[in-house]
Amino acid sequence: MSDEKIRILLADDHALVREGIRRVLEEDPDFEVVAEAADGEEAVALAREHRPDVAVVDISMPNASGFEVTARLQAELASTHVLILSMHDDVEYVMRAVRAGARGYLLKDEAGPSQLRDAVRAVNSGSSFFTSAVAARLAAGLRGDDEQQGPGVDVLTARELDVLKGIAAGLSNKQIAADLGISRRTVESHRESLMRKLDIRTVAGLTRFALDAGLLDDAAPY
Repeated sequence: MSDEKIRILLADDHALVREGIRRVLEEDPDFEVVAEAADGEEAVALAREHRPDVAVVDISMPNASGFEVTARLQAELASTHVLILSMHDDVEYVMRAVRAGARGYLLKDEAGPSQLRDAVRAVNSGSSFFTSAVAARLAAGLRGDDEQQGPGVDVLTARELDVLKGIAAGLSNKQIAADLGISRRTVESHRESLMRKLDIRTVAGLTRFALDAGLLDDAAPY
């Protein structure tokens, strides 16, 4: 065991997620979480201040995405290595993260505590760390097997597609809820899920996505 702890920055816009990651990491006496950021700009600022060894970064964050954070950290703080911890398993996300300079990529719904700690250790040592599923996606991207430029409609549930069509048609949350027979809160939850899955932060962006995907070609949005 080294006398020097591995100093870690956590960047995720969900406080409960950060708390869980912190607890998992600090179960290992070799790790110390020195800062937590709730958005991309804060992550870069805290990295400049604390100069962590490893930054564990989510992709979908306000103000600056995990891709931008990774690229900026690699440009400004070469000694800080980035590990992406994300819910996005699309090949283009993995490719973009690697191109930005990330040394590792884990999926939130697949990575266990020991795997997360192993990944931090590997990234800190200058090695790369990818789960087998992510490595397969990365290999497919390098081979050109998947030409998709970003997440598509296939990542959405049927109900999320219904809500997306309503948003693109210019309907309010209340109108969409009434048309679909669900609560307004449920509509809001689906909209948050859409923005997270598609890495889109505005209604205008969702509308453009729906138009590009041909979701409004039919006369009726549902």
